[in-house]
Amino acid sequence: MMHGGPDALGAALHDFSTNANACGPCPDALSAIENADPRRYPDPRYTALRERLADFHHVDASRIVIASSASEFIARITTAVAQRGGRRIQVPPHCYGDYLRAAGAWGFERVSHGADLAWCCDPSSPLGQAQEGLEPCIDGLGAEAVCVIDLAYEPLRLEGALALSRERLNAIWQLWTPNKALGLTGIRAAYAIAPVDREDRVAQLAALAPSWPIGAHGVALLESWTRSTTQQWLDESRATLRSWKAAQREMCESLGWRCLPSVANYFCARPDVPCSAERAVALRAQGIKLRDAASFGLPGHVRLGVLPPGSQAALRRSWQ
Repeated sequence: MMHGGPDALGAALHDFSTNANACGPCPDALSAIENADPRRYPDPRYTALRERLADFHHVDASRIVIASSASEFIARITTAVAQRGGRRIQVPPHCYGDYLRAAGAWGFERVSHGADLAWCCDPSSPLGQAQEGLEPCIDGLGAEAVCVIDLAYEPLRLEGALALSRERLNAIWQLWTPNKALGLTGIRAAYAIAPVDREDRVAQLAALAPSWPIGAHGVALLESWTRSTTQQWLDESRATLRSWKAAQREMCESLGWRCLPSVANYFCARPDVPCSAERAVALRAQGIKLRDAASFGLPGHVRLGVLPPGSQAALRRSWQ
């Protein structure tokens, strides 16, 4: 399984391979994490945290499911569907590999309709685009099908808005992972909002959960996520990211790269010459890391997170 971010050489100085908010870390969230008390276990039911998240989203706390990470939730809900006999999965054409990885462990078949488990992602990964046909996809599922929309990059949407009504959102699972938006990907913590009136599914996921899926630092991250000061910082960072993104796309295009459309803080591009393994090694030696998009089904493309002007200049110098 390929991921962006640090590798055996450590963290790249100019790491375009991840989609984390390059304006981060969020000061308030970082302070909360630094002041978390690691001497004690969190409340195993996360009562106060679930109430905070529920208030933030204006839902009932009984619908909040705490997860160790997005990947842990993906594996857990796939297991839950498999326990009920489901073996068919529907995913976007290009998507995060853990959807199919978790499904493969249970022998799921990938289908285009009639799925028992359907994954949506908006903005999508790796393209950073609004998912086409999102509403028909959701409406076309069976009554007992499980549909999850991965909203990891919704807080980093730089254009437009999620094209789903509250009524449709209430009928599906919503998966949130704020660590990317806060520039704190080293803290693993996530949560999901269950569909309305699906206490049976919530109970099933609770039975499958490990004890204390997140520790004190994960609790601190999710608590800080709900604060108005954190959301204000995030809003201001999106304005900065819009400016950086416009400059980065212009820089890539000046090198002869073909940039694909995106509404998020990352985009895919086809370089003027292939980013071969040898070239990737040479770039890495100069402190630059790109994300090869072949594993997403986009051979010949790279995915680039938006970085500050200094990193963009470093990429230009190294590529030319």
